[in-house]
Amino acid sequence: MNFNLSQIPERAAKPRKHGITMVMDKGLSTEEAKNFMSVAHPHVDVVKLGFGTAFVTPTLKEKLEVYRSYDMPVYFGGTLFEAFLIRNQFDNYIEICKEFGVQYMEVSDGSITIPHAEKCGYIEKLTKHGTVLSEVGSKDAAHIIPPYKWIELMKAELEAGSTYVIAEAREAGNVGIYRGTGEVREGLVQEILTQIPAEKIIWEAPQKAQQLYFLELIGCNVNLGNIAPNEVIPLEAMRIGLRGDTFFLYLDKKEA
Repeated sequence: MNFNLSQIPERAAKPRKHGITMVMDKGLSTEEAKNFMSVAHPHVDVVKLGFGTAFVTPTLKEKLEVYRSYDMPVYFGGTLFEAFLIRNQFDNYIEICKEFGVQYMEVSDGSITIPHAEKCGYIEKLTKHGTVLSEVGSKDAAHIIPPYKWIELMKAELEAGSTYVIAEAREAGNVGIYRGTGEVREGLVQEILTQIPAEKIIWEAPQKAQQLYFLELIGCNVNLGNIAPNEVIPLEAMRIGLRGDTFFLYLDKKEA
């Protein structure tokens, strides 16, 4: 850090297994990726090329090389996995990941319906090729999954080989673990945490209020995802109590 301050909470050191910040790249140019990495790389743990953007990004290989130069893991959004799957091109998906040097893979069923045993089968197969993240929850706001089902699905996917389970929220943060207003479904989150270790869950939290909720609930080393590139530095400041929202969170009241 640039100077010394007492009473700063200890962040897990990279390469982190918890306290992860997953960033959503929705179409940065190669130059923008360079600029982004130059300032934010110490605070980013993995980059997701959102939904199907990898398919239409003209300089994909060049951009991936930028991330690779910073030892930054990258993966294609789960929607692209689903797009391959619904076209019966699962083997092609594996080939594409190999061709582009992508060693993280997301298995999701937010847009299509996949029998859960089959989904777990895909997770098991992909663990032979890299690190698997699996997403639980639907992108359909009308599809409400009860807490016990979230727990059941997360447990099964972790057992199938997922390194982390991602709690669905979409890029806007208004489905899945959130209501349409973006408000956290607190009962759902707290019930999930009675059965699933916090360090194994990446909470999609694109909105500041959502990030704050999880920081207050779990602490500075909570796993957060779908963070916009320009929000990484503000989030890191908030994680350690250097933003108004968390200013007093870690201060010893006797010393402050």
